Amino acid sequence: MTKIEPIELPDEDKSGDDENLPTDVAAEPLSFIVPAESAETRLDSFLASMITGTSRSQIRKAIELCMVAVNNKPALKPAYAISEGDQITLTLPDRTPLEAKPEPIPLNIVYEDDDLIVVNKPAGMVTHPGAGAGSGTLANGLVYHLNQISVALPRRGGTSRPGIVHRLDVGTSGLLVAAKTDQAHLSLANQFQDRTVYKNYLALVYGTVNDDSGVINASVGRDSKNRIKMAVVGEEHGRSALTHYRVVERFDEFTLLEVEIKTGRTHQIRVHLTFIKHPIVGDSTYDTGRLNNIRSARLRAGIQKLKRPFLHAARLSFDHPATGERMNFSAPLPDDLEKFLRLIRD
Repeated sequence: MTKIEPIELPDEDKSGDDENLPTDVAAEPLSFIVPAESAETRLDSFLASMITGTSRSQIRKAIELCMVAVNNKPALKPAYAISEGDQITLTLPDRTPLEAKPEPIPLNIVYEDDDLIVVNKPAGMVTHPGAGAGSGTLANGLVYHLNQISVALPRRGGTSRPGIVHRLDVGTSGLLVAAKTDQAHLSLANQFQDRTVYKNYLALVYGTVNDDSGVINASVGRDSKNRIKMAVVGEEHGRSALTHYRVVERFDEFTLLEVEIKTGRTHQIRVHLTFIKHPIVGDSTYDTGRLNNIRSARLRAGIQKLKRPFLHAARLSFDHPATGERMNFSAPLPDDLEKFLRLIRD
């Protein structure tokens, strides 16, 4: 039986925040045909035995994230007893780490000291290099900026890059913190894991949200029908996710929400708000046809001009890695979102 050499599989939940994982692009799947001697073996045990250095817990995580299929159907249970001739495929996201090369990209720096830097990321900018985005990212700009001031960058996996401990989707604007030292990186990563970092967003959603506030407690995992999307799934197939929201302002066909996330799952806010039937305005990935139902042609045109979700990371709070002081930052709505709000109010 041929074994596959070590590959990177989803690890134990150590980061506490999935927003730093570039999981949107799938790599070439691995495929196995079950031989007679492996019949009736547990699915997770079989895959762990086939991939050198891989634990069953990692395989279970891959199954939860809908990355494993048996005979072209999503595998639901790690304990599934496989049969001779079963075709098992394992599809992994491309997480090949790329070194961020310095590029003179203008940065909107909100705060900076010897330990960390807080920036206001514009919409349209990828957080760090990955498949399809090797340059022009926030990380490229940070490396250039930090090199200019002679900062020794933290090293991750053999590459020098700023200690970015969380991320924002490419279409989301707002606040991000990055570490400038290993000590600061460890401290910030632990705070994200312990969920003591306060992350507050502004989101404009379709429809009228009737309750003044609410909590969405629903697991998020890979959408089994569309791998570039996430979805609310059963607890056994996803990761716990908790979102609080509060109504800021109501309009005829929209509601402006303040959203706080206690966890940081990929696309969490977008998925959770879609789950309660209030998808984010401008979100072409999760919009369920609500754009076409907007009565005003002027507003429909305004949404199309946004070219991104109306989602902005407005406030960020954490303990300073060196002093322990609570740091609080805010970023106003960018011009494109503010302009659309004015369009609604007119």
